[in-house]
This record gives sequence, C-alpha cells and structure tokens, in this order.
Amino acid sequence: QVQVVESGGGLVQPGGSLRLSCAASGNIFNIDTMTWYRQAPGKQRELVAVITSGGTTKVIDSVKGRFTISRDSAKRTTVYLQMNSLKPEDTAVYYCRAEGPFGRSWGQGTQVTVSS
Repeated sequence: QVQVVESGGGLVQPGGSLRLSCAASGNIFNIDTMTWYRQAPGKQRELVAVITSGGTTKVIDSVKGRFTISRDSAKRTTVYLQMNSLKPEDTAVYYCRAEGPFGRSWGQGTQVTVSS
C-alpha cells in the first residue's frame, strides 16, 4: 500500500505563488504516476497536472504557463506543484494521487485560497 501526504497550501494574494508538496511512502517502488487534482466549492474534482515514473509531465490548459509539476531529484517519491501568478479561480482543495499496480492512493488534501 502507498500513503500520500500533501502540504504547502495557504492563503495568497492574486498574482502570488505557492509550492505544494506531495510525499508518498509505503510500497513506493510501484508508483506509475502521481497526479494533482483540485476541487473548488460546488464543483467537481478536476485533474491539474500529472507526472509519470519516466518523468513525462502534463498540465491542463487553464494553468499552463503558470503551474509546473516536478519530482524531487533526491526524493523520487516527492513531487511538487509550483503555482505562480495565482488567480482567485485557483482557489480549491488540492489533492495528490499516487497510482500503480496497487491501485490508487489519495492524500487528505491541502487548501489553497487566492484572495486579496
């Protein structure tokens, strides 16, 4: 089994930046992808960014050029979501998910609020 813990959320003004972290532990040798999702109040959860075990990354169009997903070079089971030029519409709970032969493991989420 794999456990996932997110951190780094908070309150930031529009135009500001945050870096979210996602740390996986447990049976970490079988992780294929790690994905960031977000869920805003009253909306469905949506995929934001994904990184594969091979390092391929993808982000959704609405955050392209502002958000970057990456993996820690030393701790391969830690991924980051660098969020720049934040907008009020980025306000949401951000979740990290690890996926592999074991199935899917979700973290508890971290709140990001963009407001002046």
